[in-house]
Amino acid sequence: MSEAKRARFKQWIESGEAQLHPLTFSQRELWETSPAPPGDVSNHICCVLNIRGLISQEDSLASLQRVVDRQEVLRLSFLSGKNGPVQLIRKRSEPVLRFRDVSPQTPAAEMEELAAQVYFEPFDLLQGPLYRVEVLRRAPDDQVMVFAIHHAIADGWSLGVFLEDLCASYIQQRRAPADKLPPVPTSYSAWGATERTLWPAAELQRRGTFWKTRLTGIQRLWSIPDEGEVIFRPRRLVLELPAASSRAVRELARRSGATLFSTLLAAFQVTISRWTGAEDIVVGTPVANRTKPDVRETMGYFSGVVPLRGQVERDRPFSEHLRTVHESTVDSFANAMPFAELVKATGERPSPKHNPVFQVRFALQNHPVPDVEMRELSLSLRMRSTGTPRFDLACEITERDDALEVVWLFRDSLFAQPEIEELGRLFQTIVETVCCVPERRTAALIN
Repeated sequence: MSEAKRARFKQWIESGEAQLHPLTFSQRELWETSPAPPGDVSNHICCVLNIRGLISQEDSLASLQRVVDRQEVLRLSFLSGKNGPVQLIRKRSEPVLRFRDVSPQTPAAEMEELAAQVYFEPFDLLQGPLYRVEVLRRAPDDQVMVFAIHHAIADGWSLGVFLEDLCASYIQQRRAPADKLPPVPTSYSAWGATERTLWPAAELQRRGTFWKTRLTGIQRLWSIPDEGEVIFRPRRLVLELPAASSRAVRELARRSGATLFSTLLAAFQVTISRWTGAEDIVVGTPVANRTKPDVRETMGYFSGVVPLRGQVERDRPFSEHLRTVHESTVDSFANAMPFAELVKATGERPSPKHNPVFQVRFALQNHPVPDVEMRELSLSLRMRSTGTPRFDLACEITERDDALEVVWLFRDSLFAQPEIEELGRLFQTIVETVCCVPERRTAALIN
C-alpha cells in the first residue's frame, strides 16, 4: 500500500469517516480455505435485470445512491492488518453506475459477452467499492442492467435484496426524491459481531469433534495435475429436468417423507458414483445462514458451507439410500459450523490447487428471486451461476416454474464439455428411473 493511501485510510478512521471490523466467519472462508486468491475474478457473483420502460441516468444514479446508503457492504473494502485483513466500512460512497448504448439488433450471444466483461472486470479489494452496475441500453425503453459484486460482501440472497431495494428507491425517487430508504433492521457488521459471540471455543470444539469423526478417511474423487496454471473460473453448461420429471421427483420426496433437496442429492450421489466408480461421495452444499428475520433485508456474505458424506451401497434399494441420505443430511445441518473452523478441526490443509474438504458442490437454490412490475416499468431478475473457485465441479438446481434448471459448472482443465453433457444426461436418467422404481437396487443404477 502506498504511503498516500495509508495516510488517507488513517485519516478516515480517525475522523470517523470509516470504521474497521473483523472479517465475518463467512468471509474468513474465502481468505483461509479457498484455493483461489480473494482478488481472483472467479469470486464475483452476478445477475442481470431486464428492464422494460423509460429510465433516466439521473434517476438511476439517485436511486442507487439510496441503496448504497442503506447497505453498508456497498461501502466496504478490505484493509490489510497485522493479523490479517479487516473490513473497512465508509460512511459515504458514490454509486458505481455506467450507461452504455448498444445496437437494438445486438444478438443474445453478444449481449452475454458484454455482460461477461462487466462480471469479470477485477475489483480493487483495498480501494473498493466491490460492486459495479452497468446499463446496456438497446432502446430508450429496453435495457439490460448488469450487476456484479464480490462474493466477500454478498451471496445469492443479496442479489434479490438488491433488486427490491433498487425498485423501492426508484419509486421513491419519482414520488419523494428528498426521502431516504429506511435503515436495515440489522447491519452486516452488527450481524458479524453477534455471530462471533455465538461461537465460543467450547462449541467450536464440540462441533469440530463431530466433523473430525464424520469426515475421517475421505478420499478424493480425482486428482489434479501438479503442472500447469490453475484456472479457477469454471465453464458453464445449462440443462433442464423437464416438468414431468420435476413433478415426479417432488412426488417421490413427498411419498418418502424426505425433502426435495435430499431426494435430488441421493440421486446425485448415485450419479457421481456411477460416473467416477467411487462409492464414498462427499459434496459441499451452501446454507443461507439467515435464520432470523432481522437480516433478510441485509446484503452481505452470510451463507455457509456444509459437507455432506454419503455411502452408495450397491445392495441397497434406492428408497433405503434416500432414507439414509435424508437422515444424514438433517444430522449434518444440525451440526453446521463456520467452514474455516471446520477445516481447522479436521486437520485438512488448504491448497492452491483444490478445496481442503471436497471437490464437488451440490446446491438447490431457494433464495428469493423477485420480478417487479410497477407503473410504466417492469424488471425481471436473472441469476447467473458463475461458479466458484472452491470446487472442481458443481451442480446448481433452481426451480423454474414447473421444471428444474440444472446448471453444471466445471473446470475445463479437468473435464471436457462432452463429459459434462453425458453427466447431465446420466443424472436425468437416474432421477427418472428412481422416480418410477424407487425399490430398484443401486447396483442396477450404477452399472
